[in-house]
Amino acid sequence: MKITRVTSHVLQYDLPEELGYSQQFYARRTAHLVEVETDEGVTGWGECFGPGNVALANKGIVERVIQPMVIGDDPMDRDVTWHKVYNLLRDHGQKGMPLQALSGVDIALWDIAGKVAGLPLHKLIGGAHRTRVPAYGYGMMLKRESLEDHIARFADEAAGILGMGFRSVKMKVGLGPKADVKLCEAVAAAVAGRGRFMVDANRCYTTSDAFHVGRALEELGAYWFEEPVAPEDLDGYRELRTGLKVNISGGEAEFNRWGWRQILENRGLDIAQPEVCALGGISEYLRVLALAHAHFTPVVNHVWGSAIAVATNLQLLAAMPAMPGGLNPCEPMLEFDTTHNAFRDELLSEPLNIQDQVKSGNGYVNVPDRPGLGVEPDAEFVRHYEVAC
Repeated sequence: MKITRVTSHVLQYDLPEELGYSQQFYARRTAHLVEVETDEGVTGWGECFGPGNVALANKGIVERVIQPMVIGDDPMDRDVTWHKVYNLLRDHGQKGMPLQALSGVDIALWDIAGKVAGLPLHKLIGGAHRTRVPAYGYGMMLKRESLEDHIARFADEAAGILGMGFRSVKMKVGLGPKADVKLCEAVAAAVAGRGRFMVDANRCYTTSDAFHVGRALEELGAYWFEEPVAPEDLDGYRELRTGLKVNISGGEAEFNRWGWRQILENRGLDIAQPEVCALGGISEYLRVLALAHAHFTPVVNHVWGSAIAVATNLQLLAAMPAMPGGLNPCEPMLEFDTTHNAFRDELLSEPLNIQDQVKSGNGYVNVPDRPGLGVEPDAEFVRHYEVAC
């Protein structure tokens, strides 16, 4: 079997309303899918992390840089292909967009392997530690509105997400430390006695400001404080983890095993959040997972994107050992964006129906058991939303 073609599909549409987080506002939803075809008619699908113009730039890397390197390769030799591509791109970036582009190709090769073997991805990895995964809902995005309007809306949204069946909610912050504490107080009150809440700063604080917010989160009972400072600030992460009782989480902006080795040896995270569609794909994710568990650090995957990303993460979460183990282990969770996302809800020929599963399954989502990722995009849907470039 040989790889005959690698195609990058960048999909976009205008959101019903503008959304924001601590770094920017955005009005379009983007998904970047990768399709790998073979001479035996088996096709695999993957996804690259990165919105908007980043996705368009990554399309060039996938089709014009990586594709010529892998045409003619046996898709079953995915680790050989991974290292060949990484080594050839090493002079041009060991992190960032080259790794995002490689991630989509690698995930597609794993999808092909599962289809050839007739097994779901979790079986190729070693089996399912669980056949269903608890999900948490995130929303409460920033908008161009007053603090008072943010507070009222965040409280309503937090209650609404719990009403959907999710047991935990995650909010955004980024209005400034004092205003953010007020937002967190509103959400804590809305979920009190009904579930947990987590706070995602998207790296908007200095270490001192992160301590100010983090101490408030301790009192409010937040489960984790995500990306409080810049990903490069390893000392800041370590200081925060040492000085705060709330769990410090992060890592979505880190790439490959060498970057993750630095984070984990630094002991700055209570919870690691690798992004499989960015760090180098499934092949590299499994190495990062092993590193995290070797450092006794639990993993809760970062999930952003289309139904391909969601299906990939469901497979990986199924195959993840509990850390730590025991009679009542702390289970990994599926991150689920509750804002409008047609690329997650309408992309597949057979939708995952996550929201329905969460509602009927007491907060849990079933792991797909068909071969490969267990899902297939609808070709007409892809054509309809694909950006011409």
